[in-house]
Amino acid sequence: MKKTTAAITAVGGYVPDFVLSNKVLETMVDTNDEWITTRTGIKERRILKEENAGTSFMAIKAAEDLLQKRGIEASEIDFVLVATATPDMPVASTAAYVASEIGAVNAFAYDLQAACSSFLYGMSTAASYIESGRYKKVLVIGADKMSSIIDYTDRTTCIIFGDGAGAVLFEPNEEGLGLQDEYLRSDGIGRQFLKIDAGGSILPASEETVKNKQHYVFQDGKSVFKFAVSNMADVSALIMERNNLTKDEVQWLAPHQANKRIIDATANRMGVEPEKVMINIDRYGNTTSATLPLLLYDYEKQLRKGDNIIFAAFGGGFTWGSIYLKWAYNS
Repeated sequence: MKKTTAAITAVGGYVPDFVLSNKVLETMVDTNDEWITTRTGIKERRILKEENAGTSFMAIKAAEDLLQKRGIEASEIDFVLVATATPDMPVASTAAYVASEIGAVNAFAYDLQAACSSFLYGMSTAASYIESGRYKKVLVIGADKMSSIIDYTDRTTCIIFGDGAGAVLFEPNEEGLGLQDEYLRSDGIGRQFLKIDAGGSILPASEETVKNKQHYVFQDGKSVFKFAVSNMADVSALIMERNNLTKDEVQWLAPHQANKRIIDATANRMGVEPEKVMINIDRYGNTTSATLPLLLYDYEKQLRKGDNIIFAAFGGGFTWGSIYLKWAYNS
């Protein structure tokens, strides 16, 4: 009996129309295009400006794009997972709303939050459901409206983040394609370096927390950079070693888009040539949970059946990991 693996069979994506360029940021905070570009690799990012629109707005758009490309009805979906650090609202599940809005009437749904590693962890979750044999079509959406939690007077964070959403469909595969291996990690030491202080159970929202801007992202950039460089590189190299993959056998590296220097360090550690590294940080910035699916969305036409792809991510918490996946179709 052939082993069932979980393969990606379709990709969708969405980014807002509004472009926030480095030149515009120069008029908002004390920074400049050269400084941002040399330190992060970011030239512009997309910002969701639609009134009363949250993360679900983009997630729905990405899901609808995927369904149209795959040529299936939403009612065929068994499970909808929304990976996000910026849900529409506390308590009420963003994924449940997204599933209902796209017409996935036969699916159950929930959110997954692991900061910038959310989508990577979501891939693992989806694969487990598929491999169990209980579900046939699992929709994983990575979506974040980071502009909703960014202080645009703080030049350490406002230059980095953008808004966007990407979606992938996992289905059973018996050709040995799809998710092959994973190595996922976490370490609570990271809690102090990348966080939002207020709005949770420790420090509920109050007039004082709003005044003190404690509902915005705080990042100790140097500490996060140091941990991200070493850990993303380590797990990517480990996953190659564990699966006896040489650099020539890796067709693509799909790294979290947090900082171009972190991406370069990961690629160097793996020995992967620059032309094999998926990059769109220059156009979107760090879209948190959406970075990995948006890479697949942008590079889909270049992917070939059987391609070996190494995914790597690092996020607040700290959370990080790497996944080895064999691509399942020619676009």
